[in-house]
Amino acid sequence: MNTPAIETERLVLRKFTEDDMEALFLILKDEEVNKFLPWYPIKNLEETKKFYEERYAAKYAEPQAYAYAICLKEDNYPIGYIKVDMEEHHDFGYALRKEFWHKSIVSEAAKAVVEQVKKDGIPYITATHDRNNPRSGHVMEVVGMKYCYTYEEQWQPKDVPVFFRMYQLNFDGNNERVYRKYWNMYENHFIEKLSVE
Repeated sequence: MNTPAIETERLVLRKFTEDDMEALFLILKDEEVNKFLPWYPIKNLEETKKFYEERYAAKYAEPQAYAYAICLKEDNYPIGYIKVDMEEHHDFGYALRKEFWHKSIVSEAAKAVVEQVKKDGIPYITATHDRNNPRSGHVMEVVGMKYCYTYEEQWQPKDVPVFFRMYQLNFDGNNERVYRKYWNMYENHFIEKLSVE
């Protein structure tokens, strides 16, 4: 139940290991890739190892987790990551090195991970994206997530105001359920009329 390996047509989704530090560094150091993520680009391998210990090794020690490296089948080398958190929000997140953008790689990985967590009995997942990063919302829609609401957060550690769109996908038939924590937590919240592309 902890990050079970998954294969798709083009990808291997597996745990990160200590041998992946160089690959993880390439993902985490890129300013464009990390622009919409809650940390600053990583500067060296030492910081990468710390990030791995805190965000991957610690999760792999838990009874259940979904913290994947996205690798191309041809070389099993991580080019991105995808995860679903085990906390109440079951937050779904992902990132990919920019030279692999626009090839539907994250969509392919996302569909496979969503199937896995559904099969394992997770009742729902949520995901948020910065309104200025609509491509991320497109991945959420591809896997069947529905837009629920938007809220404004003074985002840390970058300390900038961000409008986040919150998406959700329920797996247990309770289609009326909406995770309202962010709605309740942030005063400026509203429902947008999103245009369908």
